[in-house]
Amino acid sequence: MKKKKNDNFLFNFIAPIYGLFYNSQKKNYKITIDNMHKELNLKEYENIIDVGCGTGALCSVLNQEGLQVTGIEPAMRMLKIGMKKPGNKEVNFVQCGTCSKLPFEDKSYDLSIASYVAHGLKPEERKQLFLEMGRLTKHYVIIHDYNNKRGFFTNIIEWLERGDYFNFIKVVQSELNEQFKTVKVINVKKQAAWYICEPY
Repeated sequence: MKKKKNDNFLFNFIAPIYGLFYNSQKKNYKITIDNMHKELNLKEYENIIDVGCGTGALCSVLNQEGLQVTGIEPAMRMLKIGMKKPGNKEVNFVQCGTCSKLPFEDKSYDLSIASYVAHGLKPEERKQLFLEMGRLTKHYVIIHDYNNKRGFFTNIIEWLERGDYFNFIKVVQSELNEQFKTVKVINVKKQAAWYICEPY
């Protein structure tokens, strides 16, 4: 529990700096979603939950795609920045942890997505994240995160972050295969992929 409090302190502390990248994040998310249109057309669905939404850049893009969006995030300062953004006025932001039981009914969302959340979690935390996302989701769980291609600067940043990145990139696909009916991996950047998972 202490680690979680420390993590929340860190993300609350860096929220103002993180918020400076909001527009560039939006641009990159928009490009990714447009490129993935033929593989998974988000416009065919009604609602989505963004787990670990940060300052809400992805929420804003998903809202522009016509989805009803819920964004959950443990760091309140991140949420406050997201709530002030013009593109997020229709987004339902909720403060809660990403590795605990989430306060939503089973199969209450068509889609769920977690962007660059899973690699920072320990294996047991990832399992809980995947279980909860599968529980909430009717159609597809999308894990937007690192693939197994390593880069010099990413290695340095992730070493400093002290997450589980170096293990994550080796085991993520097998972990997802244990939790979901099907898993499709599509590279969206040199070092990033969409893991599109079909829940039970």
